[in-house]
Amino acid sequence: MDFLVSLQDLFSALLHVGAELVQLILPLTPLLVWIAFWLLGVNWVKLREVLLKGGAIGVLLIMLMAIITWGVIVPPESGRHAILGLSVTNFVGKTVYVTALAVIALLCGSVQLAGLCGPFCNFEEETPEAVDHSHGH
Repeated sequence: MDFLVSLQDLFSALLHVGAELVQLILPLTPLLVWIAFWLLGVNWVKLREVLLKGGAIGVLLIMLMAIITWGVIVPPESGRHAILGLSVTNFVGKTVYVTALAVIALLCGSVQLAGLCGPFCNFEEETPEAVDHSHGH
């Protein structure tokens, strides 16, 4: 009988630990999805070429528009952000957040380019399709 009580206590403790882990991870789900997308869903070999050919300017402009739009639509309730113990204004805080997301994406790219993702990031090379310029003539 003691064994069954101990087993029931073990399952109860495991259920409690599982619930605590879910409560811990649930707020981080958007960040984990962001990391998974940039690590496993993007072919960084091709994206690196695009960024080096001038695509980085487009990324910076998109970041700027995200900062401005987010800052205007959703200002903080107190008017300031608390980041790492500092009190910063609305647009400075949004700049920190958007820059952090961009840095995380670039770090995911460097991990993939270093080959640390291994078999999870096998992107098939696109074969050029035969182009028929006769237009049915």
